[in-house]
Amino acid sequence: MSIRAYLAHLGIEEPLPPTLQSLRLLHRRHVEQIPYENLQIMLGRPPSVDPASSLTRVGEVGRAGYCFHQNAVLELVLRDLGFTVERRHGHVWIDPEQRTDPFLNHLVLVVSGLPTDDNPDGDWWPDVGLGEGFLEPLPLVAGEFVDGPLRFAITEVTAEGWSFRNDPSGTFTGLEVTQAPTDPMAILDAHATLSTAPEGVFSRILVVQRRDPLGADTLRGCVLARVDAEGRRTTDLTSYDEWRGALVGLGLSLVGVEEADLRALFDRTLVAHEQWVAAGRP
Repeated sequence: MSIRAYLAHLGIEEPLPPTLQSLRLLHRRHVEQIPYENLQIMLGRPPSVDPASSLTRVGEVGRAGYCFHQNAVLELVLRDLGFTVERRHGHVWIDPEQRTDPFLNHLVLVVSGLPTDDNPDGDWWPDVGLGEGFLEPLPLVAGEFVDGPLRFAITEVTAEGWSFRNDPSGTFTGLEVTQAPTDPMAILDAHATLSTAPEGVFSRILVVQRRDPLGADTLRGCVLARVDAEGRRTTDLTSYDEWRGALVGLGLSLVGVEEADLRALFDRTLVAHEQWVAAGRP
């Protein structure tokens, strides 16, 4: 029932065959309709990273969370539809010295058995947990990929993994993929580190991201950014109504979220934003 509810949320009423066309459709619908976000973490109630719980959450309230939730949901659905799926260990980095850090901060999926003329090995990388990532799965071949106004690159593809470079406009620089452990305990341990205040990166500032064919939107704290063919534009949202409206505009479901809790989160976020502005927006 949870998978049927997930597919219905994406506007898909019938089960899909395990084809590349189906994979592309699912991926595009997911990234356009289920934003990457850490709302529950910022409200002090980190959601479970149990895949089945995350899938149920999408069907019930229309939210998933960040990569551990988003890609775990996709994995369950793909397996149920008959796709061959494997997990990989991912490490997202910003500064070059972070590139070789072995910490697990991204769950990566590989779908195999779907060869094409351009990708004869048939291995594909679907990723609905990058927020500002690609609209459709990328072939696991080295090269540059144009996705609307965004440009991505895959390099150093080996049997052990690969390297990914994000679009220069993005909020992170790259991603290293390996075959290090991604078992449930490894995910739980990493989730605790990422989501526990005050050190967890997902406990510091609200982030909501969504892709569309023309670009990408990111709400980070009180700053709404849009990247498209015209470049990057930002808007400071310093009233509750415009901030809440941006959340809804990005497709973030607020089902089950108390208005008082959301207002309190905005008040904290605005204080932090004003301090950041006073410091010169470092």
